[in-house]
Amino acid sequence: MEKYLLVLSGGMDSVTMLHDYRDSIAAAVTFQYGSNHNMREARCARINCERLGIEWIEIDLTFMARHFESSLLQGADAIPEGHYEDSNMRSTVVPFRNGIMLAVAAGLAESRHLDGVMIANHSGDHAIYPDCRPEFISSMGAAIADGTYEHLKLFAPYTGMTKGEIALRGKELGVDYSLTYSCYKGGEHHCGKCGTCVERAEALKFAGITLADD
Repeated sequence: MEKYLLVLSGGMDSVTMLHDYRDSIAAAVTFQYGSNHNMREARCARINCERLGIEWIEIDLTFMARHFESSLLQGADAIPEGHYEDSNMRSTVVPFRNGIMLAVAAGLAESRHLDGVMIANHSGDHAIYPDCRPEFISSMGAAIADGTYEHLKLFAPYTGMTKGEIALRGKELGVDYSLTYSCYKGGEHHCGKCGTCVERAEALKFAGITLADD
């Protein structure tokens, strides 16, 4: 069986993938890059890995918070409210974030003699985030394969799925979504107003899931 390294944020999508492909995941890596919600997401990532008996790795990329421009790195007050498709949500883009994380993950996977890396991008991300689109995944997959001796794979099975469909899959798997975090403002509870909160609520509703703090 092929073994992969999963890029695990601690949000709904990557936690679902962790459970969905648990038998193929040798380890999961969470990156600390200085976003408002990074610490709360990382806690959820760690807890889910512990419950599944999957090794969890944490890597510091906080240089991104010091040098990159994004409202996601500038505090809760900088986060716009509204749906992902609204033009103001472009401010939450962290430039080439997935490219950087996948490059590090590929090096880590090759060092551990794994078959590839996994990422949980989905179709709802495509409108706003260039490094979540199918074209990027295809190009980055080719770069990872060409840049590693064992031609590592980039596996992104949720690329064509909506967040609602991912939530429905998580429901089938028994994923506890109270142990995930998504709010871009990074508060103790989901604000319910930022783009990722709105999308999260829509996905949970689609799947028929009710959470106390959502």
